[in-house]
Amino acid sequence: MGATAPLTTRLLELTVAGQLVPTPCSEVGAGPAALLLPALSSISAREEMRPLARELAESHRCLVPDWPGFGAQARTRLPLTPATVHAFLDALLAAAPGPYALAVAAGHAAPYLAAAARRHPHAFGRLVLVAPTWRGPLPTAMGPERAHWFGRIRRAVEMPVLGEALYRLNISPPVIARMLRAHVYAEPGHVTPDLVRAKHRITRQRNGRFGTAAFVTGGLDPVGTREEFLALFGTDLPPVRVLRPERAPRRSGAEMDALVASGGVEARPIPGALSPHEEFPREVAAAIRT
Repeated sequence: MGATAPLTTRLLELTVAGQLVPTPCSEVGAGPAALLLPALSSISAREEMRPLARELAESHRCLVPDWPGFGAQARTRLPLTPATVHAFLDALLAAAPGPYALAVAAGHAAPYLAAAARRHPHAFGRLVLVAPTWRGPLPTAMGPERAHWFGRIRRAVEMPVLGEALYRLNISPPVIARMLRAHVYAEPGHVTPDLVRAKHRITRQRNGRFGTAAFVTGGLDPVGTREEFLALFGTDLPPVRVLRPERAPRRSGAEMDALVASGGVEARPIPGALSPHEEFPREVAAAIRT
């Protein structure tokens, strides 16, 4: 199976925040169920998890959903807040309850998965967090002392005409390529023109700017402090493994290291930066299995 495993698409009709949210999911593999959650980002789409899902397909039946407001298709306009993301996972687990022997979450999906595991104590056998983060790009880069700017920036990007212009300027192919090389991929040579084109197509979907505006400005940060982040990983969770990329950006890496040092999780080093599941799927799959 593996790389040759047939991949199918399943559409779940979920109700989130009082709205119908058609949710496409990729399915591949056979065996115990596994839920794979892509990272929340400007270029978030379930396609980023497909290489890892194919690697795990020999041992697991993998379900990979798109997040609401993200993905490589036209997006339902929703109030994009942490409450919406929590509600989405509740609706997903009601429609596709598993139980899941394995749940994998990348980046910002990690704390949302941990919170869902607390709300649904029998849903997951174990959790694997790949390069877990909790703080969006602007709060990470600018710090809390400039927080008053974040809402203004988000509102500007959400405006009908000016917002679309600002969005197009900031998700052009050169900007995407620079972002990928700076902190998403560890090896600049892996950032090919085909990859940049694929990521740019994701950003050009209808209503795409709203998810980006929410994520970049910290509007989808599930917690506000490191202490709150670490508190998500106390007792009453399934076994948790953190996969810590060797070349994660300094500030994001510090949050991962704090989680590892908390003692409530098991840690494994892996190659990569912020998207190792996409750049090094074989190595990530091996770290999940062993």
